[in-house]
Parts: sequence; structure tokens; C-alpha cells
Amino acid sequence: MIKIKDFTKKYDGVNAVDGLNLEIEEGDIYGFIGPNGAGKTTTLRFLATLLDPTRGDAWICGHSVRAHPDKVKRCMAFMPDHFGVYDGMRVWEYLDFFAVAYGIPSQKRLGIIDDILVLLDLQTKSEDLVNGLSRGMRQRLGVAKTLVHDPPVLLLDEPASGMDPRARMEITELLKELKNMGKTILISSHILSELASCCNKIGIIEKGLLRATGPVADVVSRVRVHLVINVKVLSDVEAARKVLAANPKVSNLTVHEQDFRFSFPGSEEDAADLHASLMKEGVRVLWFHEEKVSLEEVFLRVTEGVVA
Repeated sequence: MIKIKDFTKKYDGVNAVDGLNLEIEEGDIYGFIGPNGAGKTTTLRFLATLLDPTRGDAWICGHSVRAHPDKVKRCMAFMPDHFGVYDGMRVWEYLDFFAVAYGIPSQKRLGIIDDILVLLDLQTKSEDLVNGLSRGMRQRLGVAKTLVHDPPVLLLDEPASGMDPRARMEITELLKELKNMGKTILISSHILSELASCCNKIGIIEKGLLRATGPVADVVSRVRVHLVINVKVLSDVEAARKVLAANPKVSNLTVHEQDFRFSFPGSEEDAADLHASLMKEGVRVLWFHEEKVSLEEVFLRVTEGVVA
């Protein structure tokens, strides 16, 4: 659905993006992760036909971004981090303005706008002035605007930026709903916890170079050098401590009341044997589970060079 080949963009001789190659399949929600200045927005603006590359090309729905920008614009929509709203224009008028720009016939526009307002939970705001909306509502309106011509591909640059926690959760749920509708979404964000809950694939970019990419679980497995295990016991805390401390694969053991946390480079079979050892000593184990690696940890390890 989205294919980028050898995309390079230089500013004053400095590579903002350097030889980016990337493929995003239909139905993916692809999270584009990177610090400020990494090249995320430059890439999205190129895909949105708003930026000429120094080298390379990209294809959206089979259309070349460089050779056929008009066809690309018909099958994708771009929501920048900051976008303009118009003083004195109401919410429904704002959406109608973009529907007209996309050439949607007048007899269809009203129904399309009503459906989008319901999807974005903006129907009660349809008569409100857009410049009076909160930051969260403006972001919702920005997403609504991208859906007016029903494009199969959405390019979203920091859609949850500046939102409060509740509004960010609502945007995350909206992204999941859009995926269920069959949309392919490329989303850049520095709020990694939200990406982890809605993206099936991620790419980590730093200094214009793509450091890691793939399904979230695959990237995590490449980064993870050992398990981190959490154990909680109901009784026999000292017996549990002795069993864990005696195991040569257990390191960085910490104990807080009845909770244990430790690094474990062994296999899943080794972890099962360790659990059995606790049970053999009569320790009543309430839980024994692997601690999930967060996207924050993945990002830090990748950008520190753990994954090339």
C-alpha cells in the first residue's frame, strides 16, 4: 500500500533522511518512532506530495509520489502536527469546505459529513466555531478532515500531540476503529505508550536512518537480551529468596515484601524449571510472569546501537 525506495532529503548539505526504504502493507497501523529532527515529518511531507526529494521515490496505492501526485492525493490524506482552522467557520462548514475541494457532489456532502461527525463524536460540536474548539477537539476535527474523501491511506503526524490523557486514549481507540474500517495508517508519534496499544508494526528512525522496522513483537524480540521476570508469593518469602538467589541464571534480584524481580537470560524451559523449584520448596506462588519490554525501552536500546 505504501512503498518508499531510497528516499533522501538534504537541507544545506545535511541529510534529514538518508536512503530510506520501507514497505507498509494494506491494513497496517505503522508507528513511526524517532526523536525530534529524526526525519519523521520530512518523510510524511514527502509522501503527502508536499516536499520534493533529493533522491528516491515512493508509491501509494501503486501511484508514484513524484510522477503522479494528483493520483496520490486522491487515495491518501495527510494530517500535520499543526494545521490551520478558519476564524468564523463552523465545524460542519470546515468539513464541507474540504469536501468541496475534493469535488464531492453537493447531494452527497451532507450525508458524508454527518457520518464523519458521528464517527469522530463531533455531532454536538457541528455548529461550534472551529477557532473556539479545545486542542483535543481540534485534533479530532483534523482527523475528520482527512476522512472526507474516504481515502484508504492516512498519514498522521503526531495526532495526539498536546492532548490530555483522556483525549489521547480516545484518539487511540479511534485509530483502532479506522483500522477495522480497512484504513492503512502511518502515524508518527513520540508518545510511545499509545503506539504500543494500537500499532501492529513500528519503525525507529534516528538521524535520518531507519534503525529497526517490523512487527512490534519481532522488533522487541531482537532488542530483548534477557527476560525480566516478576514473581509474587503468598508465603515463605525467605524460602523463595533462597531458591531464586541460588539459581545461576538469576541476576539483579530485588525483593520488596512478597514481590521479586530479576533478570533471567535462560530459555522458557529454564523459567519453567525455576517455577517448579519454587513449588517444590512449598512456596505458594501467586504469579510468575515475564515483564513486557516497553516501546520506550526498545527505542532507547535501538538508538544506543543494540540493533543495527
